[in-house]
Amino acid sequence: MNTPFEPRRFRTTVEFYARYRLAYPDALLTRLWEFAGLTTRDGVLDLGCGPGLLAVPFAKLGARVTAIDPEPGMIEAAEEAAHAAGVNIETWQASSFALPDGIGPFKLVTMGRSFHWMDRAKTLRALDHLVSQDGAVALLGDMRVQTPENSWREKMQRISDEYGETGHSIRQRDGDKRSNETLLMDSTFPHLSRISVLTRHEIPVEDVIGRAFSMSRTSKEVVGARAGEFEAKLRAMLAEEAPNGVVTEIAELYALIARRNG
Repeated sequence: MNTPFEPRRFRTTVEFYARYRLAYPDALLTRLWEFAGLTTRDGVLDLGCGPGLLAVPFAKLGARVTAIDPEPGMIEAAEEAAHAAGVNIETWQASSFALPDGIGPFKLVTMGRSFHWMDRAKTLRALDHLVSQDGAVALLGDMRVQTPENSWREKMQRISDEYGETGHSIRQRDGDKRSNETLLMDSTFPHLSRISVLTRHEIPVEDVIGRAFSMSRTSKEVVGARAGEFEAKLRAMLAEEAPNGVVTEIAELYALIARRNG
């Protein structure tokens, strides 16, 4: 089964993504930098870079960053974020399905909430030729913490299931039933480590609505004519969960790091 490539899937989420998605904590990225043994001489590839949530912080740490994304709006947003931060990044409108020629080698390849959109095994085979022998691949994301403070997230998920697309789990995307961990162990990057940082934030209801529209499965393009109804249902739920207009979110942001050598 071939993973379908949808290069413009995030075109209507650009304005929401950078503003409302959970940012990766500086502490997590600093630990990843140290764990990967990066120096300011090393190159970092951010594959599926989105609006630069990883590319820009790594450039600020001193890496030579190459950022790749198939969505031109995301590339523009990443370039604007880099300019605002006073750093330089090299950007390419491309994807894991057709990596640009002449790039690399890289000491670290990061994929923030993007690996599941790829043909994972083929991507790792391609990266084998781009990652230095002492380099690593890192998958970054966030996980729900099971706690009463996060009850609104479960309710938001149910409403999103009602109005948004379904059928985009990792197993359904590329037909491979292996977890990311097992698939990495079966690749040329078999030695795995995980680091994480837990955060607690107070989030205004308006930001929760923005985050919902930052998701490709509940983007305004996907929800379409029901966008107003979807938003109204979210607001009704949030009015019950957060009568003061603010919800609490406790999240674990992580990096799953895969290296050639233990």
